Amino acid sequence: MNRLTFLLRKEFRQIFRDKIIIIMMFAMPTVQLIILPLAMDFDVKSVNLSVVDHDHSTYSQQLITKIASSGYFKMVGAEASYRDALTYIEKGKTDLILEIPAGFERNLVREGAQKIGISADAINGTKAAIGGNYLNTVIASFNAGLGINVTANLTSPPASIIDITWSNWFNPLAEYKYYVVPGVLVLLLTMIGGFLSALNIVKEKETGTIEQINVTPIKKWQFIAGKLIPFWIMGMIVFTLGLLVCRIVYGITPEGSIPLLYLFAAIYLIALLGFGLLISTYSNSQIQAMFTAFFFMMIFMLMSGLFTPVESMPLWARSIANLVPITHFIKVVRMIVLKGSGFSDVQPELLYIIGFAIILNGWAIWNYRKTS
Repeated sequence: MNRLTFLLRKEFRQIFRDKIIIIMMFAMPTVQLIILPLAMDFDVKSVNLSVVDHDHSTYSQQLITKIASSGYFKMVGAEASYRDALTYIEKGKTDLILEIPAGFERNLVREGAQKIGISADAINGTKAAIGGNYLNTVIASFNAGLGINVTANLTSPPASIIDITWSNWFNPLAEYKYYVVPGVLVLLLTMIGGFLSALNIVKEKETGTIEQINVTPIKKWQFIAGKLIPFWIMGMIVFTLGLLVCRIVYGITPEGSIPLLYLFAAIYLIALLGFGLLISTYSNSQIQAMFTAFFFMMIFMLMSGLFTPVESMPLWARSIANLVPITHFIKVVRMIVLKGSGFSDVQPELLYIIGFAIILNGWAIWNYRKTS
């Protein structure tokens, strides 16, 4: 234990001697957690719309007014022809084109039906799909409120209708921040812990101090533990700061057990830091370690379920996602923070993370070679 205490004292002195590391570990995640969720707004609130009105009737003007006043659309143009409106899509100035044909009002009154055209810029597929759904909803509402349809509904016998009542559980207002912020917190904790631990041992190699340590009677597990424990403590402090930012800035407080949340964070950090130290044992320079860590961090980010639900991925991608520790930790944080899940609900994820921690740290200890 005296050897481990000596190593810990050395590591803490080395960490606090480098002011840049302190700034990276505490200031950067805090600022990023404040800014990133504000930019990662998955709600489509402003869809650019260009209108081509060939009818210029009372009904067409009422439809355009209803769309403009819905709050979802920004009217960027009213062209005389579809070809002119198409140039807005080609220049990236509009997302949707609404084309109202000639005889729009006449056909509605006489025949009770009329088709209109909607063209979407599908380069941004998500925005095109959501914007199209918004537009269909507004048009359906306009159609239901037409005088001729209201009169027809009163004179015809009522049809059998299934009345659907729905509600949002755990996020009543369906606000994106409750879904994104916990995931961003885990992502930042992963990036900070993974990169710094990956550069740790290799830094000793570049400065030459690793040779001095190797000739001492320090055992391999003591060396790895001495490298892991300081960053584990720092990681827990960063996690605490993240929870405070969630509470103060976004008003998010965990519905479940906070000690259970810290239990998962503690074990997850052991697994994550073990992975970073494993990369460091294989690398011969800090640049090599940085690029290796970046390669895996990109996979962790995209496979974590933060941007795309894991259930929506192909089978092979879900298999990879389940092998990534961050996937399980993001799932657990959301379950505890939003749903208030208990230990029995998240126990399988705990076993996953414990398994990762044992394998990654054991591999790092095994791969570290002491040479005299």
